[in-house]
This record gives sequence, C-alpha cells and structure tokens, in this order.
Amino acid sequence: MSRRIIVTGGAGFIGSAVVRHIIRNTTDSVCVIDKLTYAGNLDSLAEVSNSDRYSFECADICDRAAMDRIFAGFRPTNIMHLAAESHVDRSIDGPGEFIQTNIFGTYTLLEAARKYCCTLTAEELEFFRFHHISTDEVYGDLPDDGSLFTENTAYAPSSPYSASKAASDHLVRAWLRTFKVPTVVTNCSNNYGPYHFPEKLIPLIILHALDGKELPVYGAGLQIRDWLYVEDHARALYLVSTQAAPGSTYNIGGRNEKRNIDVVKSICTLLDELSPRSDGKSYSEQIVFVKDRPGHDMRYAIDADKIRNELGWMPLETFESGLRKTVKWYLEHKDSWCAGVLSGKYKMERLGRGD
Repeated sequence: MSRRIIVTGGAGFIGSAVVRHIIRNTTDSVCVIDKLTYAGNLDSLAEVSNSDRYSFECADICDRAAMDRIFAGFRPTNIMHLAAESHVDRSIDGPGEFIQTNIFGTYTLLEAARKYCCTLTAEELEFFRFHHISTDEVYGDLPDDGSLFTENTAYAPSSPYSASKAASDHLVRAWLRTFKVPTVVTNCSNNYGPYHFPEKLIPLIILHALDGKELPVYGAGLQIRDWLYVEDHARALYLVSTQAAPGSTYNIGGRNEKRNIDVVKSICTLLDELSPRSDGKSYSEQIVFVKDRPGHDMRYAIDADKIRNELGWMPLETFESGLRKTVKWYLEHKDSWCAGVLSGKYKMERLGRGD
C-alpha cells in the first residue's frame, strides 16, 4: 500500500532530503508544507518537483485553519514533522520565534492531527503515524568519558532552541497518552550534506574558505559532535515513520564523534586537494578562534543501537566519505544553489511566483 505523507518543513535541509528520498525510492505521495522562511528553499526540491506524487503548500504550521484544510484535502497516512527553527545562535538572539514555531506550531499540528484522526476508520487509524523529528540537544551536555545518549537519557536542554524542542517532544508524547494520537519521536545528531543552509558549521567553513574569508571556530574548537550524513538520516526517518509502533522513540546518529576544530581542519584538507588556493597555502591558515557561544554544550554522542537492532538501519556513509561528498557538492554548486542562497535570489524568486 502506498502512503500519503505530509512533510512539514519539507523545503528545509533535512526535510528536502526526506522528500527526495521518498519520491526517488518509493511509490508514496508527498505533500510538503513549508512557510518558506530564510532556510526554506524550493530549489532544494527541484529534481523531484515535477513528480505527480509531489505537491506543495506554502503555509505556517501555526495556522490551524490551513492545517485542517490541508489534512482534510490530502488525507495523509503519515505526518513527518520537521518544521522548526533550528539554529542555536538565532535562538539566543531571539528566542520568541523558537517558542512560537517549535512549541505552538507543534501543538497546532497535534490538534489538527487529533481532529483528523476522528475521521479515520479503525484500520486507517492503526496505519496512521505522527512522526516528530527532534534533536539530541534536548539531552544537554555529555562528559568526555565515552558515555552516550540513549532513548532513556533524561532531558537537560541548555539553549532556547533545545528547550523549545524538548517542550515539543513532551507535547507529542502527551497527545499519544491523553488523546491516543499515534505518535513516534526521533532524536538525531548533527546532520551534514548537500543543500545545507550556509550559516551552519560545515557549509559555512567550505564557502568562507573558498571566498578567502576567516574560518571562525568557537572557543578552542574542542566541542565534540556526532555527525550524520543527511541522506542516511532520511532513510532512517522513513523507516521509523512507516514501521515504528506508536509511542516509540529512536535515537539516530552516525557514531562519528569529532571535535569542531578537527572537522574544520578536515574540510581544509579536502579543499587543499580538490580546489587548492592560488597562492599554494593551506586553507587552514584562514582559521581564527572567536569568543565561545553562551551555554555552549561540550559534547553530544548518540547510541543508535535500538534503531539498528529493531529496524535494521545503519548509516552507509562514514564521516570521511560523507564529508568528501559534501565538499564536492558545494564545489559543484557554488555558482548555482549556493550563489542563489547567499544572494537571497531564491527568496526573490518565490516572491515573484507569489509564494
């Protein structure tokens, strides 16, 4: 049976990877809901947008009337909820938008789903899933002692972003227990790969390096993150959405713990090989250390054994293979997708289309 899947935030980085995966590899239909804020880019969906199984709705997840209309018209079997404000620095500068989108927006979607579930038959309701995609940052900081986040780790968010995601996770579980909406939750580690908005670490370092700019690293760059290639994540998310039992939680990670400074140096090494500087020097000479972010967590690391053991998922990319693919992609798309994002052209084009 083919599914009908709503992907909120489907024009964003992870969301667009999910949509491309579904259209390329399944017979399912997808309805993308995206407000098209700064990080939403329809160019990231261009290769699948001509499919008769793809549709797009420019809407705000906080708009209950719009959500009710879309649910009633599309009749989804699955909701994959990725729409979120997600940049920690932005949450420190202006937490209000994070509270609105990540908490109130998730509440609005849950209420729309609760109403929609009342229209389903018992068989349809058994098939239906509301899948909330979250982050490992809800767990807070880990000591550098080999310990890992599991699905049972207590929540201890440090930033307005992670606190808003923790709140939305709790809402999703409450709507399952209280209202019987069939929900599942996943918490992922840091994603990287093609179509990543250039304010995030890896694309920012690549593009700054190529433009001859300084490569800013917080503190001494000793913060440790677990890195997950975005297409591996998309495969995992589809598995959970279509196979997990209601009430399930899965951690999704790449088992690729790297210090930020080592990630930056690895990018510089790849660029030295693939696109050398004209003066023969290494891109690593552009690295500068800047004042650390307030409340910066030192280490995240995920135990992904549960999803491997129960659903058979494992990442296909190592950090080395995924990073090489990512750097090559940015080199190949620097004058197209990247230029459009950096110039704001993608936003002007959608205004011209009336989006």
